[in-house]
Amino acid sequence: MSHNAAIEVQELTRRFGPITAVDHLSMTIPRGELFGLVGPDGGGKTTTLRMLAGILPPTEGDALVAGRSVRTAPEAVKDRIAYMSQRFGLYGDLTVLENLGFYADLFEIPKRMRAARIDHLLGFSNLAPFKDRLADKLSGGMKQKLGLACALIHTPEILLLDEPTNGVDPVSRRDFWGILYEMLKEGVTILTTTAYLDEAERCNRVGLMHQGRLLALDAPRRIKTLMGGDLVEILVTETWRARAALAGVPGIRGVTLFGNRLHVAVEDAARDLPAVQRALEAAGLTPREARRITPSLEDVFIAMVERRDGATGDRAA
Repeated sequence: MSHNAAIEVQELTRRFGPITAVDHLSMTIPRGELFGLVGPDGGGKTTTLRMLAGILPPTEGDALVAGRSVRTAPEAVKDRIAYMSQRFGLYGDLTVLENLGFYADLFEIPKRMRAARIDHLLGFSNLAPFKDRLADKLSGGMKQKLGLACALIHTPEILLLDEPTNGVDPVSRRDFWGILYEMLKEGVTILTTTAYLDEAERCNRVGLMHQGRLLALDAPRRIKTLMGGDLVEILVTETWRARAALAGVPGIRGVTLFGNRLHVAVEDAARDLPAVQRALEAAGLTPREARRITPSLEDVFIAMVERRDGATGDRAA
């Protein structure tokens, strides 16, 4: 294992009968990095995290987490990490403080250290004013922050988060990410999964995952350069008709719907945009606006999925 690696994944594979959920995954996450594993539901993200947490044994391959093998020493892995699943086990009939006390007992935190650590976590998560409130009475965002605080009670080296902001309001999502950045300053390595491509932009590096495989792994700004060609955003009425009208137009690599706009990937905007506009006008769909834009991670991910599925004959998930 590399001296600077917190997690080193080597051909990690998990099958459930005939279904391959994770397919020969390899990647290295350095210490102190905020890494995002990004992809749609069913892409293999949760299965990957469960293997890295030592909960689910791999079918093939291995991973070293804090220097411990998930295949041969899964219990040793659990001592060095915190794993926050999508349904973290808070107890609704216990208060915030009582939940933290329960997890302190579970992780055998010495009583002489307990009060200071709980106070730190309450302040860290901005939950101190709500320490006597029942967990069931917390908002969704506050429950996620309490879950994170409980997961951190034993001061782990590595934090594994499975879609921690799923279903959380935008303000709570922002607060949650603020907490993660503070944790990075304390030297914690964070691996989080998300289906939100805008959240992935906040990570040091991201892995785009589809059908159990990595499509790309790099810093978000560098992944955006992988799309190739140009991207044009077109404001048009009847987007589904407009998308159909562009099928087969030379120079178009792909068309994606974003609300009342189309994102049209072309080989060369200056050369291909007139043909795009003519095709729309011929269908009675005069575009109200057309401009070249910088691709987002979502644009790149969709383009990669379509390119891969087009090559393999699969349909996008």
